[in-house]
Amino acid sequence: MKSMAFEVDRSPTIITALACGGTVSRLDIAWLRREVFCDGRVSRRQAEELFAVARSNASKAPEWSSFFVEMITGHLLDGQRASGVVTREDADWLISEVDRTMTTEALAALANVLAEARRAPKWLVAAARARAAGDWPGVREALAASAIG
Repeated sequence: MKSMAFEVDRSPTIITALACGGTVSRLDIAWLRREVFCDGRVSRRQAEELFAVARSNASKAPEWSSFFVEMITGHLLDGQRASGVVTREDADWLISEVDRTMTTEALAALANVLAEARRAPKWLVAAARARAAGDWPGVREALAASAIG
């Protein structure tokens, strides 16, 4: 019997292709988990592509936010280093991506990274607070809904 197996494209462009379709569905997210991120690793390039999807106007399933936060946190804290330490370079990259994205899920990823990290640059905490206090779309509502604000 012939095998029907095929090699799954794990390139970051496959992630961006989801946003180009205009919709990121629950099935798309499940497929990404199972096929693209099956080994639990998220490369820098893949993380950048996830931020690009977050910036897109694509309609996203409710599961997108938690998936996005999990993947970005995993990229920074559970990667090859697995040290739980946010380096200065990683912090600079993260704050740059968060500032380019300016969405509630980007801010949630920043907050989650800080909550999960064993150590991070002190300035990153202040930067996160400043962004939470800013006038980003949806942040005030998200803070109110979570009873943090």
